[in-house]
Amino acid sequence: MTKSIRVALIGDYRASAVAHQAIPPAVELAAKTLSLDVSADWIATPELDQHNLADYQASWLVPGSPYLNDEGVFAALRWARESAKPFLGSCGGFQYAIVEYARNVLGWEDATHAETDPGGRWVIAPLACSLVEQRGTVTFAPGSRIAQAYGALQSDEGYHCNFGVNAEFSEALATQNLRITSWDLAGDVRGIELIDHPFFVATLFQSERAALQNRLSPLVVAWLQAAAG
Repeated sequence: MTKSIRVALIGDYRASAVAHQAIPPAVELAAKTLSLDVSADWIATPELDQHNLADYQASWLVPGSPYLNDEGVFAALRWARESAKPFLGSCGGFQYAIVEYARNVLGWEDATHAETDPGGRWVIAPLACSLVEQRGTVTFAPGSRIAQAYGALQSDEGYHCNFGVNAEFSEALATQNLRITSWDLAGDVRGIELIDHPFFVATLFQSERAALQNRLSPLVVAWLQAAAG
């Protein structure tokens, strides 16, 4: 009997966004591989208060920052982190997950994202070189959830971003239960995970883009596996 699960795709859909084009087929390909019946609800951020995330087996904060409802996004991130429900974040989802963690776990109340707040402590800052529609090699920490998902210690991945982790704070961020587990070849942070959470993984790169070449996204497969229990 095929197992049925519901997942929440949190973000403000734009048909022109490459990642948004890739996400539905990425979920479909992963679901087929895992023999799962997956119902994926796309939730626009202004509508988050109309949905109970506890009704879903997992959530994914998709690319597309700045979001239309930052407050709702940060609340959803905190819920995902504290609820032990599987969470995936990519691009903007990665950036906002870092800010939420800095604020609510590390106690950096002034932690901000340079794209949306010119003041405060920029834990997410402008990249030295734009990664809009760029590709590059990323490496994974041995034994990490990302490495386990890929079955490898590196991959070639695509991006669409101008912001990343502020290098001044990367060492301080990787304390308590957050671990940096992916880097580019220059050593800049490209992925994180929470070691005391069943599945909380976020990457600056967009692994979902693989679906546009009819290839599986290892992270989407791992996320759905975790959601299915």
